[in-house]
Amino acid sequence: MRPDSFVTHTAASDAAERDADVVALIRQGALHAAFDALLTRYETKVFHLCVAMLGDSGQAQEVAQESLLRIWRSLMGYDAARGALSTWIYAITRNRCLTELGHQRLAAEVSIELSGVHEEAECVAVDAPLQDQAAQRLLHAWVDALPPMQRACLKLYYFEEQSVAEVATLLELPQGTVKTHLHRARAALLESMQACGLDSATLWL
Repeated sequence: MRPDSFVTHTAASDAAERDADVVALIRQGALHAAFDALLTRYETKVFHLCVAMLGDSGQAQEVAQESLLRIWRSLMGYDAARGALSTWIYAITRNRCLTELGHQRLAAEVSIELSGVHEEAECVAVDAPLQDQAAQRLLHAWVDALPPMQRACLKLYYFEEQSVAEVATLLELPQGTVKTHLHRARAALLESMQACGLDSATLWL
């Protein structure tokens, strides 16, 4: 077995063990109890994944609720032999987000749109602290303008403090692809900052 296959297999086994109690309830037909336990464990994570992929908390709240409703309706059909419960939950959530985004938009690599943020950048001093509200608004405007997968990887990794492995699991991507998205996102943000005269990346990342 290759080393990366061993890591993947180990992670899957750990995930299955973590949710063994919920899976047991599903098999017993105790769906309400299973869903209550699932909500306690995953409701916040589902919402955070939606925020990272969609970039809008209001929209994310709606999509997260729709995803959880789909999970509830499909709970009896969950098959542990086909994958860990967490993988199944994230797949349903991710697919709902992709539908919301539109598959073409997700696949397209678009440039950061700087319209409307140059003016605000002029109001932010180069040495502005990260806590400064204007600096925060500017940073989030740039982040939200990133291509969807770059934005999702960056938000999960930096804002939600997920590891590369956790981001890969949430988005169902190879870890190397997550690292590539993070690299491109950081480079795009730095380029945007430099274009506006905000050269100190340490203020932002």
